[in-house]
Amino acid sequence: MRIRLALGLLVVALVLPASAGAKRKKTAPPAPVDPLALIAGEAMTTDVGWERLVHLCDRIGHRLSGSPQLDQAIAWALELMREDGLDNVRGEEVLVPTWTRGDASLSLITPRPMDLQLLALGGSIATPEGGLEADVLVVDSLEDLAGRPEPEVTGRIVVYDLPFTSYRETVPIRTRGAVAAAKKGAVASLVRSVGPHSLQTPHTGNQRYEEGTPAIPTAAITIEAAEMLRRLQERGTTPRLRLHLSPSEGDPAPSANVIGEVLGSEHPDEIVVVGCHLDSWDVGQGAQDDGAGCLAAMETVRIIKGLPVRPKRTVRAVLFTNEENGLAGGKAYAKAHGQEPHFAVLESDTGAGTALGFRLDLRTLLDDETTERDEAAWPEAMARLTPLTQALSAFDATSLTPGYAGADIGPMTRLGVPGFGLSQDMTGYWPIHHTEADTIDKIDPVVFRKNVGVFATAAWVLANLEEPIRPQ
Repeated sequence: MRIRLALGLLVVALVLPASAGAKRKKTAPPAPVDPLALIAGEAMTTDVGWERLVHLCDRIGHRLSGSPQLDQAIAWALELMREDGLDNVRGEEVLVPTWTRGDASLSLITPRPMDLQLLALGGSIATPEGGLEADVLVVDSLEDLAGRPEPEVTGRIVVYDLPFTSYRETVPIRTRGAVAAAKKGAVASLVRSVGPHSLQTPHTGNQRYEEGTPAIPTAAITIEAAEMLRRLQERGTTPRLRLHLSPSEGDPAPSANVIGEVLGSEHPDEIVVVGCHLDSWDVGQGAQDDGAGCLAAMETVRIIKGLPVRPKRTVRAVLFTNEENGLAGGKAYAKAHGQEPHFAVLESDTGAGTALGFRLDLRTLLDDETTERDEAAWPEAMARLTPLTQALSAFDATSLTPGYAGADIGPMTRLGVPGFGLSQDMTGYWPIHHTEADTIDKIDPVVFRKNVGVFATAAWVLANLEEPIRPQ
């Protein structure tokens, strides 16, 4: 009897509440999802992006257009995007120029024998077989050369010794220096490396020949060498140099823009691009220019893909090819996708220093080829972007200023799409820009993670913004 009573009481206890007066404990509703907190947490605590950047730099290395290393990097990035479960992962073929550096040497002959460091500039032709030897004329700038009489320049190696002020102000000696010197009869041109200082590390970069003007060999020398040649000239000595360059140009080669997406939940046809360029010059590792930017873009879509909610608009990562010596990737993307409704295009291509915010590029298309900055749209755009600056305050990266957004997304901004260029502290960037010193040891992993957080946060906010950035 006691056993039966005990069993009965047990059944009652299991079926009925613990006591008649006790209230059933309510289950707390799930906490609301905070995507921005999840983005920041993943960006700042994971090593996925950093380890991938180390792999890109140490195992693949520099990635000049048309090189096996760039092909390897493209295949690697496609594989990772597929592993991350992104939507519509593909490589869109682009033909790119091929240029091989070859070997090079530069020697001071007069007033004393001395070997000097140099790097051929992109697209340079070779010197005649056996090299060339000529006296030097040091000039301050393109304007200084223009004022020189032609007989003073003919048969000389022109050396541009222009101290660095800003990249935009100084770089024309590299891009246009060879043409300007050739028009005056020079046999070669050398430029002081475009940067604030160096430790005998010359920089490279693209230069452009001009149809109808003879092409002459051109290279960059160190800041130290340029200043020495100037001192010799100012003190009455005409320096004499022997120059040897052996670059060659091949046929255009197939390459690809790498693309992976997170499809939007409400407006999948509207696109927010996060971009970078996967190619680099054939020196260093292309770590800051632009490996760090590419991993920021890849991490942005990986992190957003992993959220429990999807963005309203599609977020599309584009790793452009051939930014450094042709911009074929950016042009091809605009040609293929320029008619698609892009809400915004973002680019990370200013190194790996601390992110400060963004440069906003708003343009109006005047005709098929001409644009101008849309200054009238700026005040209202700034008001509409308040959610962006508020979100970026978590990273102390609230700067939002008018400015150039980036080369790869330039063809899209010229179509009127709002462009956002990641703005960063570049004090550590210019001294190693396009040099052998652009290696991953110059990048702070903690700063890199913060930059990923800034880039991903901006992409998420823009993909969910209620209003267009400026009136239609």
